[in-house]
Amino acid sequence: MENTTRNELLNQITDAVRTCGEIILHADRGRSCIDEKAGHANFVTAYDKKVQQELQRRLLEILPEAVFVGEEEDIHASIAKGYAFIVDPIDGTTNFIKDYHMSAISVGLALDGERYMGVVYNPYLDEMFTAVRGQGAFLNGMPIHVSPEPLENGVVLFGTAPYYEELNQKSFELAYDYFKRSLDVRRSGSAALDLCSVAAGRAELFFELRLCPWDFAAGSLIVEEAGGKVTTVEGTRLTLEAPCSLLATNGWNG
Repeated sequence: MENTTRNELLNQITDAVRTCGEIILHADRGRSCIDEKAGHANFVTAYDKKVQQELQRRLLEILPEAVFVGEEEDIHASIAKGYAFIVDPIDGTTNFIKDYHMSAISVGLALDGERYMGVVYNPYLDEMFTAVRGQGAFLNGMPIHVSPEPLENGVVLFGTAPYYEELNQKSFELAYDYFKRSLDVRRSGSAALDLCSVAAGRAELFFELRLCPWDFAAGSLIVEEAGGKVTTVEGTRLTLEAPCSLLATNGWNG
């Protein structure tokens, strides 16, 4: 795909995501209709479904040949061939429910099973993080880069894998280990935004012991294009085919 066509595609995707961000900003929490999914504190609201439906409609108008894989679906199509949108309509649903203002729309675009484009949008701050493979990472159109600081001068972000109770204690043990080796730790509740914080140099490391592809398909590419490194916690290559652990660093650590 030529640069002009690639940039046009990215612009169309960001326009669609920004429009869907308005749904989040103007949500009536009294009508969120909260349901529980499998796992501790795993919620879905009417707005997750509404944003996903609108994203699906708009994104497939932009790229009709693409497969659409959304978090709020029971059955997911294969992403092995061609284009595939991998979407989390509201990453940080618990934050959204609590009006905590740390939630994002995450849209990854894969090509033949590999991460190709990433868009993460925090509508509360109007921060649009974007990346295209081989083209660098950007925040609202301005280039971003990971921090040059070593871990001992850094901040660690982490997720607690709250839906997987068997990983909860191990998550906090690892967070304590990183706490002793860094300036401090933070827990935001949105893996997509945590990855973008590493990409933007706001933190030096992020980990979570189990995430789904829609949690990291966009943000992991943004980190890499900002000069960072992303693997599983075990040090192996990420996969978009199944849940896995994730470790994102500025390159000094991991």
